[in-house]
Amino acid sequence: MDSQERSSEEAEGARERGLVYVWKAGSCSVTPERLPGLSGKTVLQAALGTHHGLLLTEGGEVYSFGRLPWRPGPEESCANSPVLENTLLGHHVITVAAGSFHNGAVTESGVVYMWGNNSAGQCAVANQPCVPEPQPISISDSETSPLLSVRILQLACGEEHTLALSLSREIWAWGSGCQLGLITTTFPVTKPQKVEHLAGRVVLQIACGAYHSLALVQCLPVQEMKPIPERCNHCSQLLITMTDKEDHVIISDSHCCPLGVTLTDNQLENHVFCPSLETLEGKSVTGSQSEDCQKPLVEEHTLVALESDGASVLSSKDGQEDSGVSSPGNTLFPDKKVKEYLISLSEHSLNESLEKNICAEPEQPSQEEQLSACIPGPPGTSTSALNSLVASCASAVGVRVAATYEAGALSLKKVMNFYGTPSSEPGSHSGGGSPGPEALKDTREEQVRLESMQGKKSSSLVDIREEESEGGSRRLSLPGLLSQVSPRLLRKVGRAKMRTVALTPTYSGEADALLPSLRTEVWSWGKGKEGQLGHGDVLPRLQPLCVKSLDGKEVIHLSAGGHHSLALTAKSQVYSWGSNISGQLGHLNSPTTVPRLAKVCGDGVWSTAAGLDYSLFLADEEDFQPGLYYSGQETTTENNLDENSCTKSPVLLLSCSKIGYISNVIAGGDNCLLLVDKNVMGYIASLHELASTERRFYFKLSEIKSQVLRPLLGLDNLGNANTIQLLQEMASRFSKLCYLIGQHGASLSSFLHGVKEARSLAILKHSSLFLDSYTEYCTSITNFLVMGGFMLLAKPAIDFLSKNQELLQKLSEKNEENLQLVEVLNALFFMPFGRLHNYARTLLKLATCFEVASPEYQKLQDSSSCYESLAVHLGRKRKEAEYTLGFWKTFPGKMTICESSNRGLSLQHAGRFSVNWFILFNDALVHAQFSTHHIFPLSTLWVEALSEEAGNVNGLKITTPEEQLILVSSTPQEKTKWLRAISQAVDQALKGTSDLMLYGPGGNVPRQEPPISRSAKYTFYKDPRFKDAVYDGRWLSGKPHGRGILKWADGRTYSGTFRTGLEDGYGEYRVPNKALNKDDHYVGHWKEGKMCGHGVYSYATGEVYEGCFQDNMRHGHGLLRSGKLTSSSPSMFIGQWTMDKKSGYGVFDDITRGEKYMGMWQDDLCQGNGVVVTQFGLYYEGAFSTNKMMGTGILLSEDDTVYEGEFSDNWTLSGKGTLTLPNGDYIEGLFSGEWGSGIKITGTYFKPSFYENEKDKPKALRKLGILAVPPDEKWKAVFEECWNQLGCESPGQGDRWKAWDNIAVALTTNRRQHKDSPELLSRSHTQTLESLEFIPQHIGAFTLEKYENIKKYLIKACDTPLHPLGKLVETLVAVYRMTYVGVGANRRLLQEAVREIKSYLKRIFQLVRFLFPDLPEEGSTIPFLATETKGRRSFCSGKSDSRSESPEPGYVVTSFGLLLPVLLPRLYPPLFMLYALDNEREEDIYWECVLRLNKQTDMALLSFLGVQAKFWPGTVCILGESRKVSSNTKDACFASAVECLQQISTTFTPADKLKVIQQTFEEISQNVLETLQEDFLWSMDDLFPVFLYVVLRARIRNLGSEVHLIEDLMDPYLQHGEQGIMFTTLKACYYQIQHEKLT
Repeated sequence: MDSQERSSEEAEGARERGLVYVWKAGSCSVTPERLPGLSGKTVLQAALGTHHGLLLTEGGEVYSFGRLPWRPGPEESCANSPVLENTLLGHHVITVAAGSFHNGAVTESGVVYMWGNNSAGQCAVANQPCVPEPQPISISDSETSPLLSVRILQLACGEEHTLALSLSREIWAWGSGCQLGLITTTFPVTKPQKVEHLAGRVVLQIACGAYHSLALVQCLPVQEMKPIPERCNHCSQLLITMTDKEDHVIISDSHCCPLGVTLTDNQLENHVFCPSLETLEGKSVTGSQSEDCQKPLVEEHTLVALESDGASVLSSKDGQEDSGVSSPGNTLFPDKKVKEYLISLSEHSLNESLEKNICAEPEQPSQEEQLSACIPGPPGTSTSALNSLVASCASAVGVRVAATYEAGALSLKKVMNFYGTPSSEPGSHSGGGSPGPEALKDTREEQVRLESMQGKKSSSLVDIREEESEGGSRRLSLPGLLSQVSPRLLRKVGRAKMRTVALTPTYSGEADALLPSLRTEVWSWGKGKEGQLGHGDVLPRLQPLCVKSLDGKEVIHLSAGGHHSLALTAKSQVYSWGSNISGQLGHLNSPTTVPRLAKVCGDGVWSTAAGLDYSLFLADEEDFQPGLYYSGQETTTENNLDENSCTKSPVLLLSCSKIGYISNVIAGGDNCLLLVDKNVMGYIASLHELASTERRFYFKLSEIKSQVLRPLLGLDNLGNANTIQLLQEMASRFSKLCYLIGQHGASLSSFLHGVKEARSLAILKHSSLFLDSYTEYCTSITNFLVMGGFMLLAKPAIDFLSKNQELLQKLSEKNEENLQLVEVLNALFFMPFGRLHNYARTLLKLATCFEVASPEYQKLQDSSSCYESLAVHLGRKRKEAEYTLGFWKTFPGKMTICESSNRGLSLQHAGRFSVNWFILFNDALVHAQFSTHHIFPLSTLWVEALSEEAGNVNGLKITTPEEQLILVSSTPQEKTKWLRAISQAVDQALKGTSDLMLYGPGGNVPRQEPPISRSAKYTFYKDPRFKDAVYDGRWLSGKPHGRGILKWADGRTYSGTFRTGLEDGYGEYRVPNKALNKDDHYVGHWKEGKMCGHGVYSYATGEVYEGCFQDNMRHGHGLLRSGKLTSSSPSMFIGQWTMDKKSGYGVFDDITRGEKYMGMWQDDLCQGNGVVVTQFGLYYEGAFSTNKMMGTGILLSEDDTVYEGEFSDNWTLSGKGTLTLPNGDYIEGLFSGEWGSGIKITGTYFKPSFYENEKDKPKALRKLGILAVPPDEKWKAVFEECWNQLGCESPGQGDRWKAWDNIAVALTTNRRQHKDSPELLSRSHTQTLESLEFIPQHIGAFTLEKYENIKKYLIKACDTPLHPLGKLVETLVAVYRMTYVGVGANRRLLQEAVREIKSYLKRIFQLVRFLFPDLPEEGSTIPFLATETKGRRSFCSGKSDSRSESPEPGYVVTSFGLLLPVLLPRLYPPLFMLYALDNEREEDIYWECVLRLNKQTDMALLSFLGVQAKFWPGTVCILGESRKVSSNTKDACFASAVECLQQISTTFTPADKLKVIQQTFEEISQNVLETLQEDFLWSMDDLFPVFLYVVLRARIRNLGSEVHLIEDLMDPYLQHGEQGIMFTTLKACYYQIQHEKLT
């Protein structure tokens, strides 16, 4: 800071801000003087009392000057230069306040310090007449527990009271008098108390006069409709009154309750806060529009039914809380007679007030902004008060009352809840609230931003109030002179109701959170003797009361003087009321009890100060330098005589303008004070310029809104709904922008009072708010323009426009002669965009005041270019819109790129007289013909140039999903232009880039070829199959191709892959079933738009089909599950389908009846041979016809009773037959009846004697299976499917290499499909798949090694269902289990099951030999290589094999050996279960013997079985140590052989089981060799008993089943070899044990 004080102003320090100038109040010719003793300190804020002042400097220090009687010591008399308040050092003070004789300060932490005169408790200290030093005050909220101390933002001090505004926006008061607003009569109040009456409301600012208080409060959000009482709670007068004059009717709801002060507690709880009021626009009501338009309206809405004595009628109602009605009626004076009549009504105080009302200054905008412009509808009904009123009115005036009045009928409900934020947010702040440092505001902004986030999105076009006005009641305002109701008006009433759009933005949103709110009310309380409360009377008020006439005036700052009040609005106007003895109100009228406009000359007032009996106004002058105006007592000194007079209107104090840029003005008792900034490097001047121009700009926008936009919206016949909607949208966005500018103006005014840091400027900090609002407005106005815009308004608005031509020209600043009105309107509504250039310029100016390297410079520079580029962009948008409008008038929202009206492009082969016009927009290509047009969206449009040689000179081919056009251009240049324009437009449409990016540095765009394959969304309109369906996915050259989702209008959806326009590949399909309210759901393969291949179809009924499809029908092998186990008829079918019907071999499991059918089908019926088994053990095999057993068949029951013969129905015998009983007796003859319920027999009974000798089962049991389906006929569809997958028409017919290709394709496509869901593929699975990609190659002779390779390949192939062979095996396993599990586990089915496996082997072997043609056929041998034969010893002969003895040793190739290892482990459980059931009786006998014989010790058992003693082991190894075999040793001999044999149960294939038997024999030999110590040869007589011992000790439970399984499925060639003999030995042991007799 420059600390040297200089006398001359020019030499003042260059960086000085916050300089203090003081002068004596009471004169216009003043010379402000610099306050001494403050060198180098920047003063941020000052406050003045009657004879003293306080200063707050940048460091948070407080200085006092003037008369300070409370200070001890001699200097109390007068401190000419400021004195530092030492007590406050270290507490960073952020704001100060001075009352008449006391002071207050608030620190950064929100603590209040008070000092000075305390005679009325105004310092909140008890029993102490004065407080010499600043003393902290405790303010705590008793409602919170624990008690929390309240943080304070702002203080205001009066003569005997102090108010504090807390961080939570509530008012606390202490001191004495009704101006506290507390419900108490005991004064002084020394403990701060909350002003409960405003609790819950958001208070933005407080001000204290000598004995009255003011508060600026944010409007309430819209609330639900409250019932409206008819009468006042207090005085029982009607709230809505009607006065019937001879020629007109006055309706008013401005009820005034004389009992203003009396409020009791119980009434307090029922207050209805209705903060909002709106008044109707000043339009003429009558049909004769000429002179009536100009007549001013009564500004105060204060007429009530006049009483005889004419008592104070004009008091604007004070009992508003009780009334619940918050909208004053609009009284209209259409005619001079009425005016005179009213004036003559009363000669009392009424006279002056009315005069002021009626003679309101013509230049003042007499009406509110807060009016929703609406196109009126018929009046609805309202509450009873209004009803009775209208009824009486109607009787008085007749039918004509039906006409509602011009400005639009507003529902009472709307009137009640007029303003409002969708989200109630407690924290919006006013910039004018506290002139403290910005730091405080930031915390406030933080808090507010959080609270208002929820309201952010609510600035939609549709106003909240629209809905209300649709359904709610209508406010009925009657025309002044009903005789003059225009026919047009009556017509209007009957017209259909249109939607309304409010011109007051009702969003609270971001803007309200970050900038000062303009939706405010003024509340006042205290002594009102001079009218300083503004309620229209001189009564005192104990509690805050809303000053109704300031509602909607957008007040942003309040000042309270000794006995008068000032309110500053966003439009830079000042309303003043109260005492006017010295002319301090700024107008000539004597004291006024309701707010009036002050007449300040300058351009616009932006700061006010109210002193004891004078006012100061800071207004903008021409050069943006603030001018100071004074209004009040004027002392002139003539001939040494002091004369007192008053200023007639505020006077400019010229001397003040010379000292610099005034940032703040403070008024007190004796003195006035200014804070001045020096204009360094133009920084301060630029800020003042920005603020001043923004405020003027807001004034202009408001004028346009109220004087042009609102009348336009109210006009009749505005055209079609579309236009009206666009106009309304434009109006709504304009209104939103206007509100934002108003807020910004207010925020700039408060910014100038503060620290003035560039970085906290709103256009920097919240630039997105401004950019978005301008962009939104631009979008809506260009849309409106493209639709024909103001041209459409020209006709209906001609009357209005011609009358207001001067006004329009003045507003649009266009002075040229004979301008078209439409152009004027255009200029008017595009005017706001010019403001963006101003922002950019001002920011740039500010930037030059900083170092280039500083962050401020960078930020200002960036923002400037941001605003500039937006201005350029929006300008371009306007040009595009105008160009589009130039030839195209029906597509809003599109910008034209190119069109063919110059015949540059035509359709090939078009008729002579056809019209073809092509227009390319930024999102569509339009083909217009004579009477029709078609729109092709660009995202699904492909364009290519046709080659020249086909004779298509200059041809272009346009492909869209459902059309293909060949266009011919007139010249090659035209062709290139179109090709390029379309390609570029398509490319942009696909990228979705905004137009901002279109223009490269030189305005030229790099050419882009749009991709042939792309993702896009499209709705089909023509294609019969896809009509009205929406496709979203990949495209290739005009056809869906790749992944996509298709949704039909009827609810069907397909999601999956497409190929050249049709569903192809893997996909999911849903069809809604309306009746069951569920979906049919298919997941699987498609081909050419139809279900084809494998899939799963879940029906809405609950059925599920899994299997093959062809042409959308079930065809091939499939499984159908019906119903759950709990449902009425659960069943399962697996088998072959043809054209959606069961046909061929299939297994049907009827779970309810417990029956399973295995046989042939035709047309969904059992037809042909089949087998049925039931859960009760019945078995039938034979012929079926149409679902019934009919013809020859065999029926067995559980106890082996057999019937062979004729059947006529299920389980019904009919005709010849033979019945064989379990003991072999049989009956032959004629049978009839149902099995199990008595059968009639005519026949012969036989008792054969040969049965004992034959020792065999009955004949019928031997013949089982003859009448069943032959195994090779089963599951043909499954094998056919596998052959088809390999590309063969029928088994064995086809090209082997093509088959290998198909396998490779199947593997890779399935792998790719599973890549999307990796959890399906384990790591080992993936490795298997990788190894399957190598095809085993064979060159030269077929060797055992190659055989092993094939075997390995098959094992891997069958491991994965993705391989055709694996799929085959998986399916076969599934059908096998389905057949033989559950009811199918019937011992009679064993032979069927074995035959079925053999059939599988045979058919799979055929497939394998097709794939590996050099595999020898069944039964051939592969010769061993020489090396493999050496050293093989024969088990029985003991000699080595030599070539000469056995003709051709080698490995025999069989299907059993090759395929059983793959197949049997999977089929083993059901198969072995059948063996166990079949051998149950034998095995029970065998097991009993085994258990009995195993009780013996080893020695005893060996001797019992007759094993030769020389083979008995002498010692055995138990747990690693040798022991002698004693007489009680058990389970120790031949233990290794026993263990070996036990492994037979853990193997699956006969070959493996035979190996186990062979190893067991070898182990026995090994044991014996160790005992004998010499070489020997077994003979069967020696071997058998030893082996029998081993078999008994092995204790194998199901040995019979094992034996039979090996016997049935072993390789035929092994039967006579070594393993065959060993197996025979085991079998012999099994039978031996059963018949062993213990002796």
